[in-house]
Amino acid sequence: MTYDATLAARIRAAVDEAAGPAGYREIAMFGGLCWTVNTHMAVGAGADNLMVHVGKDGVDAALEDGARPATMGERTMGGVVLVSAADVPDADTLAAWVGPAVERALAKPPKRPKSSPGA
Repeated sequence: MTYDATLAARIRAAVDEAAGPAGYREIAMFGGLCWTVNTHMAVGAGADNLMVHVGKDGVDAALEDGARPATMGERTMGGVVLVSAADVPDADTLAAWVGPAVERALAKPPKRPKSSPGA
């Protein structure tokens, strides 16, 4: 899977705005891009989708708002949904998905770094 560079640029701007001074990290994953905030995945970009971490408690509401379940192969990813790029035509609509995902990531304690072998 490759990612849409235009969608990625829009997501990057929305994550930057939502994360503010907390910052974010952009990671290439599985041919797409993922943005982490406070060491937690918030959103991602695929070929023509925005991937949003809504948490297991947010999936039903997200599906009602037009998202669809995110899958890898035949497995549904828990707490993650996909939103078609066509369904986020402007900055405000995109921010309505990105903002809560960033807030969710900021609300969690940072993950502890994995220890390296021999450390």
